[in-house]
Amino acid sequence: MKLYDISLGNIRRRKGKMLFLALGLIIGISTIVTLLAITETMTAEIEERLNQFGANIIMVPKTENLSLNYGGIDVGGISYEVQEFDQENLGMIRSIKNAKNLGVVAPKVLGPVVVNDKKLLLMGVIFEEELALKTFWQKKGSFPQGPDQALLGSSVAAILNLKPGDEMIMKDSVFRVSAVLAPTGASEDNAIMIELGAAQAVLGKKGKISMVEIAAFCRGCPITELTLQIAEMFPNARVTAMKQAVMSKMQSIEMFKSFSLGVSILVTGIGALLVMVTMMGSVNERTREIGIFRAIGFRQTHVMQIILLEALLLGLFGGILGFGLGNIAAWGIIPIVIEKGVFVGVNYQLGGLSLLMAAALSLLASLYPAFKAGRMDPSDALRAL
Repeated sequence: MKLYDISLGNIRRRKGKMLFLALGLIIGISTIVTLLAITETMTAEIEERLNQFGANIIMVPKTENLSLNYGGIDVGGISYEVQEFDQENLGMIRSIKNAKNLGVVAPKVLGPVVVNDKKLLLMGVIFEEELALKTFWQKKGSFPQGPDQALLGSSVAAILNLKPGDEMIMKDSVFRVSAVLAPTGASEDNAIMIELGAAQAVLGKKGKISMVEIAAFCRGCPITELTLQIAEMFPNARVTAMKQAVMSKMQSIEMFKSFSLGVSILVTGIGALLVMVTMMGSVNERTREIGIFRAIGFRQTHVMQIILLEALLLGLFGGILGFGLGNIAAWGIIPIVIEKGVFVGVNYQLGGLSLLMAAALSLLASLYPAFKAGRMDPSDALRAL
């Protein structure tokens, strides 16, 4: 008789107890899988929400002077002419090594314009990119849909006394105000925003870009790598990473990872303890069987192999069932705990890891019971009957 035949026969004879042992593994593995699936979804949700708060990389032309501005208060300074970027070269940003980490790339052209005898800031943007970058904007009216429509910052609208539907003239061109932004506390409050091409025409900067805002989230590489790669493409540019925004993203995600790891370790420890206690009980109940095995010539290693093989089979069974139940539980729980959350799908790599974890957990927890069974003296075992 083969050793695995003895193990399989014992599992079939003790279905109830073995199911209880497997149940501990199933609960442990399914809890870990559910937690990791929820954490992965929460991480993706956090990344998406954090990326809605604007750019974290700014590219501007190099200049010799420092900006004497803090918190929106300008204390003066000498302004030199700077060499603006050519719009046709912006595609090079998408060709860097870590281009997959780039999100929104929003170019802008800036310049002064006179409206109703008031000198104001005109900003040309690609609204599709800008609105993807500034999803927190609130407005009265509708965002511009054409080159003859303008979006006004709250301060500009108050100074010009304009509202959605009104018209204004800039450099002999008529623009209709399509929307007015609610106060943002940022530079947009003091700007008139129109389509990039229209702004270039008004400012006489055809094909020129004054600055580029970039939203990027880099989980697999340091943010400094992105800035260096972009700077290599544009030697005349100063590329700056807004490290505070990036650090807040990384810290938030690391907190969720730490939470997940801590709970996983706790659940794994409980599962291992349950397996060990159950296997110890099984060994004690099988004193007669083990004594007979030893009496007919089974070595210590043979008895240990029987016990460990049972543990391995139950571990694999618990891992498969736990992985399946964990995904089902995550699919049902995620929409409840995360608003608009969507199950990310079955992670087969996690499935393989679950099998290995369940098997290893079951084997490690069964080592002492197996060692105890192997060292059992046959005469003592038979005398105890």
